[in-house]
Amino acid sequence: MRFLTLTTVTLAVAGTLLAADDTRKVDERLSDAADLFGEIMGAPDRSIPQGLLDKAACVVVVPGLKKGAFVFGGKYGKGFAVCRGASGQGWGPPAAIRIEGGSFGLQIGFSSSDVVLLVMNDRGMRDLTKDKFTIGGEASAAAGPVGRNATAQTDALLTAEILSWSRSKGVFAGVSLDGATLRADQDENQAMYGKRWTSKQILNSGAKPPASADKLLSVLNKYSMRRSG
Repeated sequence: MRFLTLTTVTLAVAGTLLAADDTRKVDERLSDAADLFGEIMGAPDRSIPQGLLDKAACVVVVPGLKKGAFVFGGKYGKGFAVCRGASGQGWGPPAAIRIEGGSFGLQIGFSSSDVVLLVMNDRGMRDLTKDKFTIGGEASAAAGPVGRNATAQTDALLTAEILSWSRSKGVFAGVSLDGATLRADQDENQAMYGKRWTSKQILNSGAKPPASADKLLSVLNKYSMRRSG
């Protein structure tokens, strides 16, 4: 009986330590996401055009998307989706997401890049609240333009539900992510909210964001407080 009690206590302590480690990692990733977005928008001539950001319904920030290949290629990263509140003013609670994608071919190498997506309309937002969706499949997508004077008056940009950018080796540019899959990361949502919520249960729900998300929400509000029509 004593052995069972000690085992139970040991398992409980181990579980607590693992949960604390998961929370720490999520907190660090939230901070990295805030730094990434602030750095990108802090260089107006090489950033996301302000007009596009102001029209966006949601933002997805993925610091450190990993891309590796040895015959089989693949992409994998963790980040956060944040949507505007129901009134279009201010940003709501973040939902943890994973982005995954693959390719096949003769390719060898490894790289890491930061990724930012803008979800431009309510239909794209509905896709984002699914458990899983494919960019360029269920949701039309296009590489986003860069710079304060960049034009967005092309058919691809006007009709795209999602615009995407990547920063690699200090260079920020529009990038195509067609074929990549976004899905809810319920393990990380558990670390943030204490419940295995889906993206749909979090985004635009009015849930209280964790304190560790304050930095990310602050930088989003700094650069785009309200959604323009």
